[in-house]
Amino acid sequence: MSQRQSLLVTLANRTFDGLDLQQFASRLDLPVVRLTGDSVAGIFNSEQITEEPALYVGTGDYNFDAQLAAAIGAPVVLAAGDEAVANLAQARIEELGATVASIGNGDLGDLQMADVNARQVMSPVVFERQLIEQARANRKHVVLPEGEDDRILQAADQLLKQGVAELTILGDVDDMNRRAQDLGLDLSGANLVNHLESELAEEFAADFAELRKKKGVTLEEARETMKDVSYFGTMMVHKGLADGMVSGAAHTTAHTIKPSFQIIKTAPGASVVSSIFLMVMQDRLWAFGDCAVNPNPTAEQIGEIAAVSAKTAAQFGIDPKVAILSYSTGTSGSGPDVDRAVEATAKAKELAPDLAIDGPLQFDAACDPGVGKKKAPDSPVAGQANVFIFPDLEAGNAGYKIAQRTGGALAVGPVLQGLNKPVNDLSRGATVPDIVNTVAITAIQAGAK
Repeated sequence: MSQRQSLLVTLANRTFDGLDLQQFASRLDLPVVRLTGDSVAGIFNSEQITEEPALYVGTGDYNFDAQLAAAIGAPVVLAAGDEAVANLAQARIEELGATVASIGNGDLGDLQMADVNARQVMSPVVFERQLIEQARANRKHVVLPEGEDDRILQAADQLLKQGVAELTILGDVDDMNRRAQDLGLDLSGANLVNHLESELAEEFAADFAELRKKKGVTLEEARETMKDVSYFGTMMVHKGLADGMVSGAAHTTAHTIKPSFQIIKTAPGASVVSSIFLMVMQDRLWAFGDCAVNPNPTAEQIGEIAAVSAKTAAQFGIDPKVAILSYSTGTSGSGPDVDRAVEATAKAKELAPDLAIDGPLQFDAACDPGVGKKKAPDSPVAGQANVFIFPDLEAGNAGYKIAQRTGGALAVGPVLQGLNKPVNDLSRGATVPDIVNTVAITAIQAGAK
């Protein structure tokens, strides 16, 4: 091997008995690190994985170890019981995205290492790690207005331990502290606020009444409105007391978003609030929009959604190539919906002339290089799209759930876009990892230039 790098040893149809791993590691000038754990994510995020090169000794399950090697970006050394088994195992390891550096059917003493350059392969565990690191690098302040929900408190505990963001949690302070103690959580690093008793309530009410005076909102009505945690949290963001808000674990999407429309409002130049889902799969990261907000967008709105979705996707490491989807690729089909896609594409190119944007494109033409070359040979996007803009909410919602449930994609979102400041909505079925991811996303959006 031309340079010193980490390796991961795994097995196929044999045990570690008879393998002199220490001698093998010494020959390569690598320390031996024996990996332990029940999940790829658990090991990948543990202190077992170091920045310095090491000889990692895997679990012996080459399926599990291959996923881990792909996440680390370490070539695999496969010790196999026989050649036939080795060939099958190698094919599976490479299918999972890892790179095989060498195969040994006996001891490792004289094993020759191929000169390979393995890369870290995108996957849910890699993406979630990148989210956390990106958010941690530019710590922002996020308000969580649903402190009565144990999932929020559990997520807060994890976020604080990882230093992802500063947190304000709204709710009954005594109750939150009591439940944190019962659950074994440490919320000492969070700012716990009972919004019903806060000295900010009167100031927020006066500001809200001023913002909504053209709608006839009185000060007394504004005071009642500020008793709502979503409105109080949104006002914190508006006033700069927090950089963003995450809500929706215990409230509807409308309850989360409506205060944002009234208080934070749309960003300059934006006429529509929309969303993307970040779709994380093995060796690919895509963005799907709009899958959560706009039922029947116009051509102009689709064009704007395409342009802003590309910008949002870029915040999370995607080099955007935007496909505006249709049942037609170019002029292969016709009808009002195709005409809308044509107009939307023109609008998107007007708003973002430097981006790779094309449409109308069928999904297969957008994502499959072979199909794209046949159906749209001159397209700068066909066959390599990574930002997919659906024609309406029905198609978008179905599309991301199909990818999630049958393709094994991790769907992160919805990530709201088009607002002056970041507010993101949770599903009421959100898990603790979902909440952690969404807070990290909100922090990243808040830190974006």
